[in-house]
Amino acid sequence: MTPPRTRSTGAGEPSRTLALLWGDPSAQPRKGPGRSVTVAQVVDAALSLADEEGLGAVTMRAVAQRVGVSAMSVYTYVPGKAELLDLMVDALYAQMPRPAWGRSRWRSRLTSVAESNLELLTTHPWLTEVAALSRPPLGPGVMAKYEHELSALDGSGLSDVDTDAALTYLLGFVQSHARSAHDARRATTDTAMSDEQWWAANQPVLERALDPTAYPRATRIGAAAGEAHGSAWSEAAAWTFGLARTLDGLAALIERD
Repeated sequence: MTPPRTRSTGAGEPSRTLALLWGDPSAQPRKGPGRSVTVAQVVDAALSLADEEGLGAVTMRAVAQRVGVSAMSVYTYVPGKAELLDLMVDALYAQMPRPAWGRSRWRSRLTSVAESNLELLTTHPWLTEVAALSRPPLGPGVMAKYEHELSALDGSGLSDVDTDAALTYLLGFVQSHARSAHDARRATTDTAMSDEQWWAANQPVLERALDPTAYPRATRIGAAAGEAHGSAWSEAAAWTFGLARTLDGLAALIERD
């Protein structure tokens, strides 16, 4: 199975992309005959295509067909695929819930941040193929998300630089887990076989081939984990364990004397 190619945000022409993200009138198409489509409709069409068929299905021609304009005229709304990807990511970030933190403590707040991001990546799995860390689309959605998530660390005592690093560390775990979960689901779909069925089919061969004296830890611990999870990898168990250890690592920094 060939892994999907990672796309990066921030690959378009910067000034035009920022103008589109922030609704600058200079980036809007001139009015004229047949100008019944908006940039927002183009972005919504691209999001629908990505959710239904994957990011590879999002071409300028396909988007144009979905909104009912010619393949060439869609470029008067969005100059290219790179800029469109930035708009798509920013639009999804803008829709994320941003509840008031109230009197909850930092660990509860960061758990909520992690769960919200996991839900986004699970609902839109193609986002796991997008690298948006070094050059994020600096639109209103990205900035609102960043501001809200940083506020989860208010009162933590961390410096500004460490606050940013702590949030990046947490989101890195979420993105890595979501990518693994997405890959596991795709493997099940591609093979038409669940993890339990795959292990059941391979277990007789493994029992004959693996020598417990040569691989004592691998056979003992692997068997214990497989029995506990019903497969070699459990999405739920990996999330619970990984999130707890990620927060424990931040606790060592935040709660130090």
